[in-house]
Amino acid sequence: MTPELGIIEGFYGRPWTWDEREATAVYLSRHGYRFYHFAPKADVFLRRRWAEPHPAEDAAGLASLSRTCRAHGVRFGVGLSPYEIYRDFNDDVRAALTRKLAFLDEIGIDDLAILFDDMRGDFPDLAAKQIEIAHWIKERSAATRILVCPSYYTDDPILDRIFGARPANYLEDLGRMLDPAIEILWTGEEVCSREFSTGHLARVATQLGRKPFIWDNYPVNDGPRMSQFLHLRAFTGRPTVMSEHVAAHGVNPASQPVLSLIPALTLVDAYTQGDAYQYGASLAAAAETVLGKELAQTLVNDVLVLNDSGLDRLTPSASEKLRARYAAFDHPAAREITGWLDGAYRITQEIIDSQ
Repeated sequence: MTPELGIIEGFYGRPWTWDEREATAVYLSRHGYRFYHFAPKADVFLRRRWAEPHPAEDAAGLASLSRTCRAHGVRFGVGLSPYEIYRDFNDDVRAALTRKLAFLDEIGIDDLAILFDDMRGDFPDLAAKQIEIAHWIKERSAATRILVCPSYYTDDPILDRIFGARPANYLEDLGRMLDPAIEILWTGEEVCSREFSTGHLARVATQLGRKPFIWDNYPVNDGPRMSQFLHLRAFTGRPTVMSEHVAAHGVNPASQPVLSLIPALTLVDAYTQGDAYQYGASLAAAAETVLGKELAQTLVNDVLVLNDSGLDRLTPSASEKLRARYAAFDHPAAREITGWLDGAYRITQEIIDSQ
């Protein structure tokens, strides 16, 4: 059985265009994807400047994306990161949050994710404070599904190094006190998990008091190191039996929207084909579906370089040859590859810090 699949647009760096977002939602709806969550790090009006209104052009884009998703049977959601409001959830903050929720209701959302990630977490009573905010929002939002991303959304100790040591029993407290109707996002044993074991998922479900709603950080490629690679390979380490242990499975895509479709299609295969799944064959089939036969074969032949070697290991000569090869194709995916070769998708620490 395949769980509810969807896209969580939650990466740093160069944002997709509104047309690219709508095209992605429509395309993947034909292959069983049923939700699209808008949460790009580049949208400052959902993050550090969340209390300010969205500019009119962005508001119109969000409303159009919502209409397109809903017209194609896709739940539309937004990820709101009210930066560290658990420090002081005062009357002014509540008033600003009320205005933001009214705006989101007006554009039309089915899902609302309250994102407490990428914030300091070493505060007393962190879980209780975040639960208070989540419950307050749930009572005032028209969204029919509320999700929370914890400050510590993985076992990965890198979060403790960056955002402070996680409070004792944080997940257990969150799971025990949070309304059971609210979903909890989880990335696995790592921020970018190489695989999901059923033992891990069962343990986390016990801690959270509910099945985790997976935020899968593949094929995202938004860090200073990861942006050197095109994550094109098929999904592995996501066994069919995962479906019994998760509430849903959301994919955080790469900076390249069309190329992201390729691994997204292979996740459908991983669930539906079960023990018959072959990741190499799935990659080839998905690439041909998205790109057409000739470009797909070219990409599959180059996957070792594009996916594994990275920009910094390419010699100028090799880069020029690759660029010429893909410039010969009149296809948006080929243009994403040439743009990547030209450095258009590079992510720096400065970009991350500014978003």
